[in-house]
Amino acid sequence: MTTSDDRYVLAIDMGSGSAKAALVSNAAEIVASRLGAIRTIFRDDGGVEQDPGDYWSAVVSAARTTLGAAGIAPDRIIAVACTTQWAVTIPVDEAGQALMNAVSWMDTRGGKYNRALSAGWPRIQGYGLFKALKWVRLSGGAPVATGADGLGHIQFIRNERPDIYARTHKFLEPMDYLNLRLTGRFAASYATMFTYWATDNRDPRRIDYSPELLKLSNLERAKLPDLFPVDHVLGTLTAGAADELGLAHDTRVVMGSCDLQSAAIGAGAIEDFDGYIYIGTTSWISCHIPARKTDPVHMLSSMPAAIAGRYIVTAEQGVAGRCLEFLKDLLYPDCGASSDPYAEMNQLAAAIPPGSDGLIFTPWLAGVLAPSEDSATRSAFFNQTIRTTRGHYVRAVMEGIAFNLRWLKGYVEKFIGHPFHRLGFIGGGAQSDLWCQILADILDCPVRQVAGPRNANAVGAAMAAFVALGGIKLGEIPARIRISRVYDPCPENRKLYDARFREFMEIYRRNRPIYRRLNALPRRA
Repeated sequence: MTTSDDRYVLAIDMGSGSAKAALVSNAAEIVASRLGAIRTIFRDDGGVEQDPGDYWSAVVSAARTTLGAAGIAPDRIIAVACTTQWAVTIPVDEAGQALMNAVSWMDTRGGKYNRALSAGWPRIQGYGLFKALKWVRLSGGAPVATGADGLGHIQFIRNERPDIYARTHKFLEPMDYLNLRLTGRFAASYATMFTYWATDNRDPRRIDYSPELLKLSNLERAKLPDLFPVDHVLGTLTAGAADELGLAHDTRVVMGSCDLQSAAIGAGAIEDFDGYIYIGTTSWISCHIPARKTDPVHMLSSMPAAIAGRYIVTAEQGVAGRCLEFLKDLLYPDCGASSDPYAEMNQLAAAIPPGSDGLIFTPWLAGVLAPSEDSATRSAFFNQTIRTTRGHYVRAVMEGIAFNLRWLKGYVEKFIGHPFHRLGFIGGGAQSDLWCQILADILDCPVRQVAGPRNANAVGAAMAAFVALGGIKLGEIPARIRISRVYDPCPENRKLYDARFREFMEIYRRNRPIYRRLNALPRRA
């Protein structure tokens, strides 16, 4: 319960489909939150874009309705902190105006340029050995072959939108673009520029661009924003931003970090090797680790965390909850705003036995990321029968995403050198009790359902801001994060799910050549 002594942070959590504004107290309680929608444009040439104007309008709309619902005096709101999707690139001019749509983390148009930059002899895993060693040694990662990273986006713009490239003052990530709109300053945090493979990340407290990597990655330093620690106070709101949001002009803006980093704090997983799962549009397993590590073969790395001076594991499997949304759109094409198709889908799935009567779903709508980058492989339902129902499809999607997380979990445990004895669970998927139990059974690991799981990113961003401003201590955070329930694995389901997982992996191995042939075909006009 909030009191008159509480102070608040307005947390902006912007994902792929919406921007959320949440007013969070120093007790980690959500006073009010609202969403603003963001459109995604899918192009035939592999392009995936969003309008940066939608970002700001969604933030302003969500913030004003949140503050109106909360009824908290502006002088009790001590800061604004953003956390957003990442590996998304926005070119802006000197006035801070976006010059084109944001290039999404799903966009693959820069793949051929990344592959050309990475080529060399001797060749290993598609990379020139000596180039790969330099990238990994300094940055902790390497260019993504599909081009779905910041470096690929800039190379696409440079080569195919040269007029835009020439006019670009700075390339910004979404969080840094929002911070620009809030403060008028061009800046990036240590965390956001990770996927441009141009920063020396060996010391998490002193990160800067590396001249060697800038040359290797064919990037111009002048077009990249200056870097600041994640706990840096960037400034105060501009008069215009304050008026648009309905906040005091002296409200501070904390630098912030990406959604993966803030999510760990929102899950209460601040200790090294304390893991958590996120299922929203995408999905990942992550934890903090004491030292930087990289496994480029399995797309695992570590990047600067939302906790200053720390590293966090990046192990993203790609599209996850979007698969359930995709199925929802097929099963309920005409559902109105007043209906709740997800509740009905969950109920239908709960009536289906574990294993979905042999139906197996592979969740690779946009290809595979970790632990095996594979842009050609696609999604499918296997083993359908005349008795397959909507409930079977829904449960199979939930199980398929859990199987993919099991595949990933084994590699992450090897990567960090520790088994996960429990896993926190946050994101929209964690609202489903059924999905919590499915994950516990398939991962053979207790799953801790965080209360208010859809707000975990916002809570994490706010808690990090309170720590940065001296309002709370870092070690106080886990006790403030409430756990709704702990789901233990059901031993009787273990043998069944072990067998299904083996088939899941066999489906992936046997069908890769088919997908490569199918998806090498020219696109239809």
